[in-house]
Amino acid sequence: MLTVTSVNVNGLRAAAKKGFVPWLAETGADVVCLQEVRAEAAQLPEEVRDPEGWHVVHAPAAAKGRAGVSLYSRRAPERIQIGFGGFGIEGAEEFDLSGRYAEIDLPGVTVASLYLPSGEVGTERQEEKERFMAAFLPYLVGLKERSAAEGREVVVCGDWNIAHQEADLKNWKSNRKNSGFLPEEREWLTRVFEEAAYVDVVRALHPDQEGPYSWWSYRGRAFDNDAGWRIDYQVATPGLAARTVKAYVERAAAHAERWSDHAPVTAVFDL
Repeated sequence: MLTVTSVNVNGLRAAAKKGFVPWLAETGADVVCLQEVRAEAAQLPEEVRDPEGWHVVHAPAAAKGRAGVSLYSRRAPERIQIGFGGFGIEGAEEFDLSGRYAEIDLPGVTVASLYLPSGEVGTERQEEKERFMAAFLPYLVGLKERSAAEGREVVVCGDWNIAHQEADLKNWKSNRKNSGFLPEEREWLTRVFEEAAYVDVVRALHPDQEGPYSWWSYRGRAFDNDAGWRIDYQVATPGLAARTVKAYVERAAAHAERWSDHAPVTAVFDL
């Protein structure tokens, strides 16, 4: 079995003070993918920078205090890659030092941590998000082809910052013109699932469920009312997705027990 967990920690230094450390000590995951770490490795407390029993890859952003992804693996990776430039894809190199993508190879499977930019309509942030999506889709296609040639499967875990369907956010009607639920963003994610032929493993196992949501705003009573968004995905190649035993969101029992505004998303694969 391979258990993979992904979570946007909303600042790893802050999460470490709120409960991430005991969560990491207790998790049964073989690989943990983090997003929005927002720190250089040297700025992290030792218990999260290099915890005992884990091999850790940190990919911080060149811009201080922004983005950042990490991967924790119980096995030593066979290969490590930061960013997705170097494959002849126009615009990909822009994001090599942005702290938005890293991947590791384990026996038979590539596991990636993704933090797709969050946008805001009419701003440079949305333009950055669009450039990232334009470069990342052909990368996903190539990754799948290269991995298949090597007999490998792939799972890309992370905060994709797009709710794909109406069932993926509580208040979808009022968000149709907001970044994260724009028609063009949702269509791009459809292309990931149809043209690139990846599988959203949580939705595949829970096709008729509202959510399960993975992010709730700290504003108001969003968490208590379960007024959330499902924007954190584990997206796998079909062969790996077919071996998913279970996939679920580790929703905190109460608002006070949260150590991030996102909840961990976990999938178990029978390899």
